[in-house]
Amino acid sequence: MDVLSNVTNLANATNLADLGHLTQLAGQLGQGGLDQIGHLMDRLGHVLGTGLDVQAAPPIPNAAPVSPVEGGALPSATPAPGATMAPGGPMMGAAAQGRNTLSPWALFMQADLVVKAVMVALVLSSVWCWSIIFEKIFRIRGLNRRAEQFEEKFWSGGSLEELYDRMGSRPKDPMGAVFVAAMREWRHSAQRRNGAVGAQPQLAQRIERVMGITLNRELETLERRLGFLASTGSVAPFVGLFGTVWGIMNSFHAIGMSNDTSLATVAPGIAEALFATALGLVAAIPAVIAYNKLSADIDRYAGRLEAFSGEFGAILGRQLDERE
Repeated sequence: MDVLSNVTNLANATNLADLGHLTQLAGQLGQGGLDQIGHLMDRLGHVLGTGLDVQAAPPIPNAAPVSPVEGGALPSATPAPGATMAPGGPMMGAAAQGRNTLSPWALFMQADLVVKAVMVALVLSSVWCWSIIFEKIFRIRGLNRRAEQFEEKFWSGGSLEELYDRMGSRPKDPMGAVFVAAMREWRHSAQRRNGAVGAQPQLAQRIERVMGITLNRELETLERRLGFLASTGSVAPFVGLFGTVWGIMNSFHAIGMSNDTSLATVAPGIAEALFATALGLVAAIPAVIAYNKLSADIDRYAGRLEAFSGEFGAILGRQLDERE
């Protein structure tokens, strides 16, 4: 009954004025009284159908106060192994590092010694091919320009003897070299006979032969190093393929040793091997295109020289006919 009376007193403490009285009553009841009150309120809730469930809170242990955690003592998030922090703050994982390892320089440094030798040979071949391409392009353009200038002087109606004296013994273009060689033979023949040219058939044949020899020599000089372009265009893909096969063999050997067939293990070796094939194509494709283009330009220039040689031979033949 004492407990019930105390409960009644607790129920009557419904405002702030009775707060001190409520605290005093709770202290008088103690832990046992609070447990009894909880059971009674539970039964009362079931009877009234309200489902009231009151549970006494366990006593607060006598613990020392805990100081708040300072900002500097908070644990910091450390990146996981294999991850780097991006400049903007987000973390980059192993995938970002994988992209970095697929750069051309990284593929070269990670490749086998044989594959490295193949890559270096292909790169040097490509550089030499480009030097040949630019040299031939500029040289052919210059020769065509000089040929136009020479033809203007040749067909201007002036004396061929004067034109020969102005050009000298070593002209800078093949068309001038053909002209000088023919005129030199003409003069030598006249000097041997004291100003009178020799027999027409023999002199005409010698002049034609000299012009043909000079033309072939000039074309050989112009076509020099074009064979390297042809060889690179036909051989470079197979050299790159050799590097690819060698790299794939090493990749499969590494897979067998590590017993790991994941893409992260297979991809680097395969990429290094395919990079050798790519370098072979980079060296071969420009070489083939340039060889075909330069060969066509040289053939057109050779036809221009042959046409001039035939016309000049005809002019000398008419002069021989006039002197007989």
